[in-house]
Amino acid sequence: MSHAEAFSSFATDTADTVLNALPHPILMVAPDGKIAEANVAAEAFFEVSMLLLRRHALRDLVPFGSPLLALVEQVRNRGAAVNEYRVDLSTPRNPGERLVDLNVAPVPERPGHVVVMLQERTIADKMDRQLTHRGAARSVIALASMLAHEIKNPLSGIRGAAQLLEQSADDDDRSLTRLICDEADRIVKLVDRMEVFADERPVEREPVNIHVVLDRVKKLALSGFGRNVKFVESYDPSLPFVLANRDQFIQVFLNLVKNAAEAIGDRADGQIELTTAFRPGVRLQIPGSKTRVSLPLEFCVKDNGAGVPADLLPHLFDPFVTTKPTGTGLGLALVAKIVGDHGGIIECESQPRHTVFRVLMPMFTGDDALPGGGT
Repeated sequence: MSHAEAFSSFATDTADTVLNALPHPILMVAPDGKIAEANVAAEAFFEVSMLLLRRHALRDLVPFGSPLLALVEQVRNRGAAVNEYRVDLSTPRNPGERLVDLNVAPVPERPGHVVVMLQERTIADKMDRQLTHRGAARSVIALASMLAHEIKNPLSGIRGAAQLLEQSADDDDRSLTRLICDEADRIVKLVDRMEVFADERPVEREPVNIHVVLDRVKKLALSGFGRNVKFVESYDPSLPFVLANRDQFIQVFLNLVKNAAEAIGDRADGQIELTTAFRPGVRLQIPGSKTRVSLPLEFCVKDNGAGVPADLLPHLFDPFVTTKPTGTGLGLALVAKIVGDHGGIIECESQPRHTVFRVLMPMFTGDDALPGGGT
């Protein structure tokens, strides 16, 4: 065997070793639709050995009319990678809901061949990947409405009585009546924040330049909580407008940037990166419908802080979940609700010194209706 043949064999063996070490199922589909290659994870996912996989076409392994078949053809024709979320690959051979995220890409070195990678979703992840975590936000709507009536009215009476007592109290007792008033005001503010979840009125929206929003958020941060943090911007200047409520989007990204600054704390090399990008391959199925929407606009807030604890990450957008000693746990739940009301999704990936909050949104096409009287 020549040196060239030996190196080629070594390279092939190494590539096979790497592919088989990956936990995600990976298939290579030939131009005729047959399975050309697969890793060990793919054998386990489809419950078919590699020998039998090579005898099958991709259409034999997935449900009839599966979006995966159309995606493979799209990638083969366009020569560009595509991602798609929440695709069900359950079949009579593999019954039960089997939701996966798909990454389909061409193989330049082998014309006509396409690589498919599946990322299987856990039950908790399936819930979190619903459009905007709306279930998390809805879980406090009834509670917010009840609290507004059952707590705010009695608190008003308690505060009024404390003010009357304050007029005739001595200095020692006056400090107690002031404490009653302050605590009553604090509870009212908390209930007011929760009432936002019960607001189901249409959102007034208009075409918004996300870079103007992010610039405003950056200026607000630098004038206050983020004055000691370095900001880095990586923007796509050609990004189209997003149909949004400008004030609500300022609230969303101000919350995300504030969380990032608090995660960084007093770190001397603290950095927050704001990025925007166009991702034409990202599509998501709307829960309860077969409709798939395109979410090509990606806005990210990245920081090099301590990161989110792993046990908190799946529940980060649930109400009352917080890492802050004095936090209410309503900030990110409200962020998820606002993004969801705009037809987008928000995700979080985190590890120490690298946390990313990613907002995916549909773009404004000019033909979109403007609910709530937006212009």
